[in-house]
Amino acid sequence: MKYLNQLEPNQLIDNFLAHPPKHFCAWLSEDGVPAFSAKFDLLTTADDNFKNKIQKLPFFKKWQHWLQPNTCFIGTTVSEYTLLNHHINVEQLANNLKTTYAKQYPFLIVKDLPLASPLLNEKDNQYSQQLISSLKKRGFIEVEGQALAWVPINFTSIDDLFTRFSYSRRKNFRRKLKAREKLAIDILQSGDDCFFDDAILDKYYQLYLNVYQQSEVHFDLLTKPFFIQLLQNKAAQARIFTYHYNGELIGFNICFVVNNMLIDKYIGLVYPQARDLNLYYVSWFINLEYALQQGFSHYIAGWTDPEVKASLGASFTLTKHLVYIRNPLLRMALRSMIGHFENDKEKVA
Repeated sequence: MKYLNQLEPNQLIDNFLAHPPKHFCAWLSEDGVPAFSAKFDLLTTADDNFKNKIQKLPFFKKWQHWLQPNTCFIGTTVSEYTLLNHHINVEQLANNLKTTYAKQYPFLIVKDLPLASPLLNEKDNQYSQQLISSLKKRGFIEVEGQALAWVPINFTSIDDLFTRFSYSRRKNFRRKLKAREKLAIDILQSGDDCFFDDAILDKYYQLYLNVYQQSEVHFDLLTKPFFIQLLQNKAAQARIFTYHYNGELIGFNICFVVNNMLIDKYIGLVYPQARDLNLYYVSWFINLEYALQQGFSHYIAGWTDPEVKASLGASFTLTKHLVYIRNPLLRMALRSMIGHFENDKEKVA
C-alpha cells in the first residue's frame, strides 16, 4: 500500500509494524493508517529552561511518572510524516481517531503532519491541511513540530556548492573534509551477503546504539530484529555508506532512494574516532556528492541537529503535531504552555 505523505519504501514501514521500537506497540488502525503506543515523557521536546524549572519543583522524582503517560501516536518513528490513507474521508478519519483512541489513552498525538511540504505533492499537502482543521474542530491542540532538513541538488559540484558559503565557513569545511583522505569509503546495498554474518550484524547494531546512547533525546530505541530486517531486505534497496579507518568500521549511514530523492535515515558511529575524523561532516558531503552523481533531485537529511544542518546549507520544512488530552484541566494547562515545546522553528528561522 502507498500512503499519503510517504517518502520511504513500503518495506521500512512494514518493518516498523513488525518490529516496533523497544517497549512500543505498533499496528494499523481500522482506517489503515499506522499507529503506535508508548510511554511518553512530556518533557521530551520542552525547551531547556522550562524543563529545568519543572525538574526543580518539590518532590519532582516522586511525581514525575505523571509526566510519562501511556500515549497513542498516529504515525511512525521511521517515516518523515504521518502516513495517511487517501481512501478515507478526512472528516471520517478525524472522527474515528478521536472516537477510537481518546477514551483508551490519556494522550493522543497525531504526529508530524506536513505543512505545505515542498517534498510532497499538492494532494498530500491538501489532505494533511484539511486533517489539521478537522482535528482542531474536535478539540485537538495544534503544536509546532520538528524541522525536516533537506537540500535541493541544484549545484554542479561540491566546489560549486561551497561558493554559497562564506569564506570562513568554506575554510572550516575544507579543513574538516581533509579527514576523508584517511578513510576507506564504500557503498553497500541491503541484502548484500555481508549482512547475513552475525558478527557484522552485531557490529552495526552496536554502532547504532553508540549514537542512541549519546543522544540528548531517548525515545524510540530500535530493536536488533528491526536492524537485521533493515539490512537484509534486498527489496528495500537501502544504500549503506560505510567508513573504515585503519581497517576498522567506525561509521555507517543508511539511506533510501525513493522518488528520485536520497533519504538519510540511520547512522552508527564509533567514538571518539568518528568525532576526531569529523565523520558527521564527511558523511554529509559524501551523501550530497552521491546524490549529485546519481542525478537525484533532493537529499532529505532528517529531523535531528537542525542548527548544524542549517550551517551546512540545509533548507527546512516544518510540521504540526495535533494533540488531544483527555483531562480537560491538563488540556487547558497545555494550551498556555505550548510555546515551551516549539523549539525547532526558532533554531532554523
